[in-house]
Amino acid sequence: MTKIHDLYKTEKKKKEEDLAVADYVALTGDHWTSVSNNNYLGVTAHHITKTWELKSFALTTMKTEERHFAEACAEQFLTVARKWEIEGKVTTIGTDSARNMIAAARLLTFEHMPCIAHILQRSITVSLSDSGFVHALSKSRKIVGHFKHSPANTAELQAQQAALGQKQEPLVQDVPTRWNSTVDMVKRLNRNQAAIKATLDQQQHKLIMLTPPEWDKVQRLETLLEPCRYVTEILGGEAYVSCSVVLPALCHLRRVMEVSDEDPAYVVRFKTAFKEDLASRQEKSNNAWLKLATALDPRFKDLKTLPKSEREEVWTTLGGMLHEQSPRRSPQTSEDGPPKKKMSLLLQMCSDSDSDEEVQPGRDIHRYRAEPCISMEDCPLQWWSAHSGAHDKLALLARKYLATPASTVPCERLFSVAGHIVQKKRSALLSENVNQLVCLSNWLKEE
Repeated sequence: MTKIHDLYKTEKKKKEEDLAVADYVALTGDHWTSVSNNNYLGVTAHHITKTWELKSFALTTMKTEERHFAEACAEQFLTVARKWEIEGKVTTIGTDSARNMIAAARLLTFEHMPCIAHILQRSITVSLSDSGFVHALSKSRKIVGHFKHSPANTAELQAQQAALGQKQEPLVQDVPTRWNSTVDMVKRLNRNQAAIKATLDQQQHKLIMLTPPEWDKVQRLETLLEPCRYVTEILGGEAYVSCSVVLPALCHLRRVMEVSDEDPAYVVRFKTAFKEDLASRQEKSNNAWLKLATALDPRFKDLKTLPKSEREEVWTTLGGMLHEQSPRRSPQTSEDGPPKKKMSLLLQMCSDSDSDEEVQPGRDIHRYRAEPCISMEDCPLQWWSAHSGAHDKLALLARKYLATPASTVPCERLFSVAGHIVQKKRSALLSENVNQLVCLSNWLKEE
């Protein structure tokens, strides 16, 4: 443990140096309970470096003793920010949509970013509970359980898969708390439908098999849930910009969930319920931040994912931010400054400076909007790295808004690591050692 402590101090110093030169830092946070029934708060940091690289790493997995009331949660986040000396740099804090977290965010000066992946999964759960898929899913779970709970049944299924020339793969059981597990379950069932029927025909069992109409429902459900799975995985990334993808991704889902004339009644109910629930939850998210992030992403800056009535408002807001920056940046020009700054000062003295300051933000916005959009496969940070000189003021805002993650998945990954460390045989680990081991696993994985 002495070596662990020394290594932790060394690696922590590197992270502190990274945060010291960062302009803006976004946080994500969530609580986790270990097998020894101890509560931990996990916090991750995200920022864009001067060279336009997105950095994401753990800050802490600290043990908490208090109940998770809003005031206690807010104070815990502040404690972490002060410990790492980034309180004045934090822009957003991403959490799930639990009431205590929403209330805690109101007590903080940071912007709150609800986890979009949580919102999406809740909408799926609500829509499934009020649709015609309930009985088909119930039967599917029992069929999967029949094979999952018996090695002999699993072996017979694998023999049938081999006889049919299919890949030998186990069935997947869906779990309410595991994202995309329902679509995983129905995909495996659809893919192995013939093998499952052949295996059960040779066995004596009390299962009620899916009828042909129910098999059709399971296939339709896979088609409905696959786009949701795709969006969830995209928004869960932390190695690339995800905040600016939220509005285009939700717009894509709304298009996919449009009701068609060929849809049966139960599919219409699912699509309608999904769109209504998702729209109501999206209204409670930080749409203002998401719109600005979308505008600052050169892939989506045409804002086609927004209604036409809202597009100009976004650019007006950005222009106001640039106007606020101008008075703070212009005094930096002095006689000791570089030649460009001296020339800028001379031109300002020879012209109507008030009107120039008002027009300049508009010019910056117009010049940026005139740039062509880049391909969806291109990296927005690479674009900003190449064009930050031409759009220096907007680049500062891009570094601020694009660093925010769209979900709290980075924290969930942190807890997955913690679950492997705090096992039954290691449940007596000191909280200090848990924190250092989890953080080191995260930091050294990066390197």
